[in-house]
Amino acid sequence: MSEPAKEASVPLASVPAASVPPTSVPKPPLPSRLGRDSPFDFGQRYLTDEKKVFQHNAWDNVALDEDQINQIKEKILFQREHPVTDFDKNRFNSKPEKYWDIFYKHNHENFFKDRKWLEIEFPGLYEATKKDSGPKTVLEIGCGAGNTMFPVLSKNENPLLKMYGCDFSKVAVDLVKQNADYARLNGSGNCYSSVWDLANEEGTLPEGIEPHSVDISVLIFVLSALSPKQWKSAVINMRKLMKPGGQVVFRDYGRYDLAQVRFKKERLLEDNFYIRGDGTRVYFFTEEEIRRIFVEECGFVEERIAMDRRLLVNRKKELKMYRCWLQGVFRT
Repeated sequence: MSEPAKEASVPLASVPAASVPPTSVPKPPLPSRLGRDSPFDFGQRYLTDEKKVFQHNAWDNVALDEDQINQIKEKILFQREHPVTDFDKNRFNSKPEKYWDIFYKHNHENFFKDRKWLEIEFPGLYEATKKDSGPKTVLEIGCGAGNTMFPVLSKNENPLLKMYGCDFSKVAVDLVKQNADYARLNGSGNCYSSVWDLANEEGTLPEGIEPHSVDISVLIFVLSALSPKQWKSAVINMRKLMKPGGQVVFRDYGRYDLAQVRFKKERLLEDNFYIRGDGTRVYFFTEEEIRRIFVEECGFVEERIAMDRRLLVNRKKELKMYRCWLQGVFRT
């Protein structure tokens, strides 16, 4: 992000009043972590005095205390006592792509914001865009409307970069192809998109991608949308795509995140796995589960796993909201 705009060098008092346009002054951009924080630092505003909690909108690296964890466990116990019916469990698990198609038809590309934080947390993605990086293949799995693809490609100076976006929702892939930049980037050989089910049991790979050809795979808020029974086949399929030494960058929901705690009755499919109001599914992970899936079961090498804990604050209502995400980097 750019630095805040500097003020004009001519004092306002020296400018005739009639020449000052009656327009509002635009707000300077918000401070950026780019160039200030290292990956996995997750910001450095720490809450050291509870009395000052409502002085800012967010605090970094805030862990839940024992009382808060016990309150959350009580809410989850209530969820377990009121799960979805067997009929609904079968309905939502049988055709999950149907609900993502509906989701994207309703929300188009406006729901997920472009992920500008990627440049901070996963700088290797942007290394591939540098002019002298040579041939690189990057795959965004669960690309949605391209909220990772297009921000990365907007900074690309590497003519030999190929970026693929795959999703099991045809509507999402259609949105990628309708993006104003897609035809140009596809024509230059930098951007491709296709429908692909990461967890397919046949081991089918995405259109146009050869085995062991991908340098970087991006897996952001994707694994949580799959049934726990699908995790292993999904990660094995992804491993088939990776070059030796290839990198997977991962981010997803962590256990006891606010979104999990907020679920009411008849939303629990199985432990820590829920159905949202729009029919899409979501799981909330622990570090141990992610390590087991990637390292122990599928043979990846763990480079880094960390929990990103944030305390978000509504200062007007004096509400505290705890968010929790898991982030990781793995290599083949």
